[in-house]
Amino acid sequence: MNHLHRKELLTVQWRRNAVQIIDQTKLPNKLVYLTCTDHREIAKAIKSLVVRGAPAIGICAALALLLVTLNSKAKTERGLRSELERAGSLLISTRPTAVNINWAVRRILQISSKGKNVKEIKRLVKLEALIMLDDDILTNRKMGRAGSDLFYDGDVVMTHCNAGSLATATYGTALGVLRAAREDGKNLKVIATETRPVMQGSRLTAFELMYDHFDVRLISDTAVGYVMANRMVDKVIVGADRILRTGHVYNKIGTYQIATMAHIHKIPFYVAAPISTFDLKSSISEIKIEDRSADEITKIKNILIAPKGIHTINPAFDITPPNLITGIITEAGLLEPPYQRSIGAIIQRSKRY
Repeated sequence: MNHLHRKELLTVQWRRNAVQIIDQTKLPNKLVYLTCTDHREIAKAIKSLVVRGAPAIGICAALALLLVTLNSKAKTERGLRSELERAGSLLISTRPTAVNINWAVRRILQISSKGKNVKEIKRLVKLEALIMLDDDILTNRKMGRAGSDLFYDGDVVMTHCNAGSLATATYGTALGVLRAAREDGKNLKVIATETRPVMQGSRLTAFELMYDHFDVRLISDTAVGYVMANRMVDKVIVGADRILRTGHVYNKIGTYQIATMAHIHKIPFYVAAPISTFDLKSSISEIKIEDRSADEITKIKNILIAPKGIHTINPAFDITPPNLITGIITEAGLLEPPYQRSIGAIIQRSKRY
């Protein structure tokens, strides 16, 4: 099944028994593709943000386990499943806050348990991983259609971090909704936050939207309140790395601040995320917020911009409570408050969870 448009950025691909990914650390200056033939290479790429974005790293995890089966010398199904489990644990450890890796690993391990011998396990894992890759693109397009009607011709939309083609196999979640709205003939303008400290907004979102000829403006993270207070924004849309059954949304650090300001200024705040991002089992106290290197704050291109030895607090994600969220856009439709009820109902109807 082919859902691709020829000029779209293809962030994750399966080509010639290898995983090909865009090296996002090189953007926006260079569009470079990295080819991985071993699951450890993918684990390293995920941890170092060569590839990032919840759906994209989930698909990469599935394809990494496919590489395990291709490289395995195991003679028994037990031996191969053991290799898959060890590789799965490694992949999950790379980004503990994002739930999609766990979802992908669990799905591949479950399908591998149905294989009666090594050959059959390899066949089942390959089929499932490639279905997941193809399905990610279809899911994003469905999400776009589900959210398009929320945006009107002439809207100025703010987005934070990167929830576009570069965060998925292609097309995107939050930016996928904006793409669908534009395909429906709506002229949208976008305001992208820089998204300190790794600059996913300025490096990735701005690059991606300019690549697709959107009218986009870049602002500093500290200008969010200014543009909202001056009525320069009509709506906000972001992605998510994990959504709890209560409607609490884990997303890139800074999302909570933007949601709070949007609430104060009565600006609709939407989240776009696939059902694979929902976590119905965990509570807030159980989720580990990833704490990243001090160098991300204290250095730019290895040049020290803060006092040497300064202690830092550098969480990669924050939590936006459900009372600040106008709606959650999924491939199965729009969820509205109360989220505990609407999330439970849509998951119950979905065959994807």
